[in-house]
Parts: sequence; structure tokens; C-alpha cells
Amino acid sequence: MAGAPGVRRSDLGDALRTCRHAFIGVGIMSCAINVLYLTGSIFMLEIYDRVLPSRSVPTLIGLAILAGGMYLGQGVLDLVRGRILGRIGTALDESLNRRVFDTLVRLPLVMGARNEGLQPLRDLDAVRSFLSGMGPGAFFDLPWLPFYLAICFAFHFAIGITALVGAIILVGLTLVTEYLSRAPAREATGLAARRNDLAAASRRNAEVLVAMGMSGRLTDRWSEANEKYLTGNQYASDIAGGLGAISKVLRMTLQSAVLGVGAYLVIYQEATAGIIIAGSILSARALAPVDLAIAHWRSFVAARQSWHRLNRLLEQLPPRTGQTLLQEPSSRLSVETVSIVPPGDQKIIVQEITFALEAGHGLGIIGPSGSGKSSLARALVGVWQPFRGKVRLDGAALDQWSPDVLGRHIGYLPQDVELFAGTVAQNICRFDPDASSDGIIAAAKEAGVHQLIIKMRDGYDTQVGEQGHALSAGQAQRVALARALYGNPFLIVLDEPNSNLDTEGDEALTRAIRAARERGAVVVVVAHRPVGIEGVDQLLVLRDGRMQAFGPKETVLGQVIQRVGPPTPIKIVSEGGVKK
Repeated sequence: MAGAPGVRRSDLGDALRTCRHAFIGVGIMSCAINVLYLTGSIFMLEIYDRVLPSRSVPTLIGLAILAGGMYLGQGVLDLVRGRILGRIGTALDESLNRRVFDTLVRLPLVMGARNEGLQPLRDLDAVRSFLSGMGPGAFFDLPWLPFYLAICFAFHFAIGITALVGAIILVGLTLVTEYLSRAPAREATGLAARRNDLAAASRRNAEVLVAMGMSGRLTDRWSEANEKYLTGNQYASDIAGGLGAISKVLRMTLQSAVLGVGAYLVIYQEATAGIIIAGSILSARALAPVDLAIAHWRSFVAARQSWHRLNRLLEQLPPRTGQTLLQEPSSRLSVETVSIVPPGDQKIIVQEITFALEAGHGLGIIGPSGSGKSSLARALVGVWQPFRGKVRLDGAALDQWSPDVLGRHIGYLPQDVELFAGTVAQNICRFDPDASSDGIIAAAKEAGVHQLIIKMRDGYDTQVGEQGHALSAGQAQRVALARALYGNPFLIVLDEPNSNLDTEGDEALTRAIRAARERGAVVVVVAHRPVGIEGVDQLLVLRDGRMQAFGPKETVLGQVIQRVGPPTPIKIVSEGGVKK
């Protein structure tokens, strides 16, 4: 499962190399175990050739005690080897789980909607499960096949030839298994991913499916996808299972063939009776690892595919290196000729945007649907990298900060609000284990949601549920606003922040925007219409991804009215609080 020669060292390879001492230990134990596997053959040889002719009970007892001790040692070593392999799998997971999860989070920001969902975690599980199972033990035992064949030849050339022919057949069967199972296993994995994605999307949109009578049709689509997966999985299973059954039959046939050859040799007095039994047992033992490898071939193929997928993914998203810690931004946001291409796409949807905002300024971004407002917001907070141009805080481009450090200076309320399972307080403080109650309550008060929270059943300790389902859409949006304001960030970007708010929520939003500006923050508010931008002083109009106007709010609104005619009456509040 290692990477190809010439490819740079992979994270998976490095993780396995840290376990090399454990692998060496497993190899040494495999050596001892395979030597001890000779116990049964030697015991039977001694019984038939020494005990029975001499009728010596003391010899029988001595051999039985010796064999029992050797069987006990073999069992202990086998147990320890299995536990070590299990811990190798666990150690691999512990080394990589944070890296894989970080990659999982970054993946949609790089590849967009065409990413592999939770597949990286499933791949890591597949590799760990294989390393923790019986499959690796079979591969450690396979190199001992020539050792057993050599002993068979030592018994008699004919017995050795018989065992060798059987070994060649079974090894050939293993290669056939590899050839025939690779493509079906890969196809089954892809079908499983498509089926799971459809099920996850249906679960997220359950209300829409039921309300509009779509659940039956989506059930039919899922059943069709599931049927394809079952067919592909059954085909792969049939190949591996059929070849596994053939290998078992061949191994039993070989054991009987060795018995027959041994009997022939005894008849012509070329071998003893003990060699018949010992050779039969030894030939079966020689081919047992091949049989076991075929039985676990599906899991091996799945683990190998997961290994390669993970390697490719981790190479595409290398670990983020440590960066020089910059001073906290406090004076200026500048956007320099920024053009944006969505992750995984090739079409530019925002072109040549340039503006600058000083501390205390508030910018409203308006424009029709599809004009690029949300895309620009994502670029402002650093979740999308500009295709061209730079977004800078106090002159430093966003990519000069590590995401964790940059996140402390940014507050972001996305268009699709989603909270995480936990308490209201944990969501507000962004799950910071060192957060103070004063900081959490201050953010809630600034967002105007403190009174709403303390009226909940458990106040700030109320569980929001998975994806925040325990709260209404308006409550979740206001808690998410408090999360964006937590820690007094310098740059606050709010995308459609009033989409689920009532009048009280709108007023609290406006107060929060003004309070943030008064303390020196830069606030950017994305709105579909001029409604919701009462608290800002600057306005940017986007259309078809291009900047149509930028400047003081009243001036730009006047230009918009002159261009498209009077809009639906709205409430605009000036800096002094006078309604217009």
C-alpha cells in the first residue's frame, strides 16, 4: 500500500514508519509462531514412529507435555501479535485523525460541491480496520510458505512436489483474485458513496420532501441507487467468495493428495507411517496463509483503495505550516482588484472588485440574486481564496495568517446559519474551552439576544441540538450573530443577517452593527435589497459580478433610484438616527 517510487513521502507512510518497531516485533513473533506451528506435525511423527512401535507411556506423556507447552506458547504469541496489530491501527488513526478531519473541513473550500463528503474518514476507518484485523497476520505468515515446503521435501521428494504444485495453484488463485476483484471493489465503493450522499441530502431536506410530496419519488431514486450498489457489492462478494471456496477445496484436496502419496510411499517402504500424517498436516499449514489471505482479500483491496485515496487527498491539501504571528488588525480593510472563482469551478463570478474601509466604517453590499454578493463575503473572511487580487487587513494579505489566528479577528454570519450540537454558550464562544462567562454574555448582549437566552429552559446551558434544531430559525440566527461578535473581532461580515428576523431582531441587528463600528470594527453587511443596511455608512452595488457603484450610502442609493426607479418604500436610518 506504499506510494509509488519517486513520489514524496506521504503522511500515511510517515505514520506507518513511526510504527516500524511494532512491525519488527510482529515479524519476530511471526517467526516464532511459524516455527511453533511445526508442533503438530512433529508430535504426530513422533507418535507414529516412536511411541506406537515402543509402546512407551512415559515417552507419550513427555511428548504430550512438551507439545502442550509449545501450543500454549504459540497461543500467547498469536494473541500478543493480534493485539500489537490492533494497536498499530489505533496508532495510525491517532496520528492522522486530526489531519484527516482538517482536510475534510478544507475540502469543500478547495473542491467545492464536487468533494467526497465523509469519504476521507471512512477511508481512514478502512485502513485502521484492516491493520487491526487478521489480514496482516496472513501476510506476515506468507513468506514462511517456502520454509514449510522445504520440510516437505525433506520428508520425501514426492511429498514436496505434491505440496509445491498445490502452493503454485493457490498462489495463482490469489493473483486471479486480485485481478478480478479490483475493478468490482472500486465500483462498489463509488456506488456506496453515491447512495450515502443521496440519503444524507434527503435527511437534510426532510421537510421539503414531505411538504411537497417528493418523499416517494426520492425513495424510488434511493432504491434505484441502493439496488445498483447491492448488485455491484454482490458481484464483488461473489468473486471473492467463489475464489475463497475454491481455495478451501483445493487445500483439502491437497491434504488428501499428500496422504495418498504418503501411503504409496509407505507401501513401497520409502517412508514411515508418521511421515504420512506429518506431511499432510505440514502441507495444510503451508497453504493456510494463502487461504487466509484470499478470505481477507476484499478487506485488503478496500484498504488499499482507501490508502491511495487518502494519499492523493492529503497530497492535494498539504498541512498548513506555522506562520509568523502578526499584530492584531485595527485600522483598515482593503480589497485590491479581487476576482473570484468558486472552488472546483472555472468560471469567474466576481470580477475586479476594489475598495477600502477604515476602522469604524460599515459597508452594505446589495445587488440582485446571482450578482456575487455571498461569494465576495466568503473571500472577505478568507474561506475562498481570490482567483486574482488580494484581501488585506492592515496591509497584510489574509493568507499571511494561519486560519486559527485569523479567525479570532473575524466574525462571520453565513447566509445558511447552522449551529453545532452543544450548549448556547459553547456556540457563542466558538467552542473555546478557555472562554469566560463575561465574554459570552457580552457578545450575547451586543447581539441583543441575552434576554432571549435567559428565558430558555436552561439559559446559556440550553442544548441547541444537532444542527441547532432545538431553536427556531430566528433564534438560531441571533445566536449565530452573537457568535460572530464574540471576542470583539476587527472584521465582521454578515450575509443576509435579517433573513429570519422579526422587527425586534432587525432593531437588535442595527444596534449591534452600530456598536461594533463605535468600538472600531469594520462591518460588512450583505443584503438582497437595501433593507437591513440601516447601520452602515457605505454602500457597494454588485451586478453580474461587477461593481456598479461604491460610496456613501445616501449617494449610492440616490444613484440606484435614478437608474432603476423608486423602490418599494423602505426604512433607512441615517447616522444620527433620523428616519428617512
